[in-house]
Amino acid sequence: MWGRTRGWAVRRSRMAVVAAFVASVAACTTSTPPTTPEPAPTTASPTPLPSWSAGSKDRLPPVPPSWPLTGRVDEIEPRPALSIKVENHAAARPQSGLEDADVVWEELVEGGLTRFNAVYHSVVPDVVGPIRSVRPMDAAISGPYGGLLVFSGGQEQYIDMVRDVGLQLIIDDDEDPGFFRSTDRVIPHNLYGSGADFLDQADDDHSEPPDRQLRFAEDLATASAVAGGAAASRLDLSFPSTSPGWEWAPAGDGAWRREEFGLPQSSADGDPLLAVNVVVLRVQVVMTGARDAAGAPVPETILEGEGPALLATGGKVVEGSWAKEGALEPLRLLGEDGEDLLLAPGNTWIELVPVEDGAVSYR
Repeated sequence: MWGRTRGWAVRRSRMAVVAAFVASVAACTTSTPPTTPEPAPTTASPTPLPSWSAGSKDRLPPVPPSWPLTGRVDEIEPRPALSIKVENHAAARPQSGLEDADVVWEELVEGGLTRFNAVYHSVVPDVVGPIRSVRPMDAAISGPYGGLLVFSGGQEQYIDMVRDVGLQLIIDDDEDPGFFRSTDRVIPHNLYGSGADFLDQADDDHSEPPDRQLRFAEDLATASAVAGGAAASRLDLSFPSTSPGWEWAPAGDGAWRREEFGLPQSSADGDPLLAVNVVVLRVQVVMTGARDAAGAPVPETILEGEGPALLATGGKVVEGSWAKEGALEPLRLLGEDGEDLLLAPGNTWIELVPVEDGAVSYR
């Protein structure tokens, strides 16, 4: 359950008109009069269709272009999505580039800590990092976006998983271009990269923009949480070894501001980490049987099936459910009526909170 006395709501749940006129005229006389020929049948002209030419008052308004991962109206740059694995260990903070991501997924990794899968499209980050290794759930997270996945390395079985969903992989262990080490931090917390350098490596099969994923409202006022949700000033989340939170900041930022253990988080450049939308998914986590280099068991978040969800936008929250049919299928957020929940145009953070050993509350 959420931190309120409300239960989870998990439900999911179509020319021609032909007129003929025949007339005949006959005259009866005692003499043989000239005859009048019968007129040929006539067919009415079809009713003309409305004109859709430019300037017609009947023309439907054009749909303005918008970025597929944020819903923001603007001209779209013809580039692919760029997913990058970013560390969230205390030694990795403050991170670089998280403030530029369209979508950030927070996933559970070894030791009860979390790691980010940051997805870039509308903004190309100058510097991103620290960059770390791939995990088994990254195939289901990044698969629907297509494009590129950037990471430091990882176990071969997990590298195969992300390759098998069709992503182009850029890996520091393979000496791919774009990575560099910072002298300000120690290994392994000092690997960074350039977004532009990574995108320059996109091949012909991975150069198209991503498909639309989550559904967006036209504006903040018509977003599902704002239109029909409950007021909330903060969200408190719990993973086994970390406790992130989100504080509603209406005056200065008009967005949710991220916290770690109650402390506001900023980027390495000093920009606060903000989210227009915060999505919380309650998920099952299983142990893979593998261990990392330090011997810790490697967990996997199951991102197939369905479960409870919460959407926070504009200082309000709405409860619902999530559904995902497979690694390449996009995530869906559903309301109690089974219809798609609508996010406000802007960036989104998605929190993958375990059903066991995790907690979520709002107030």
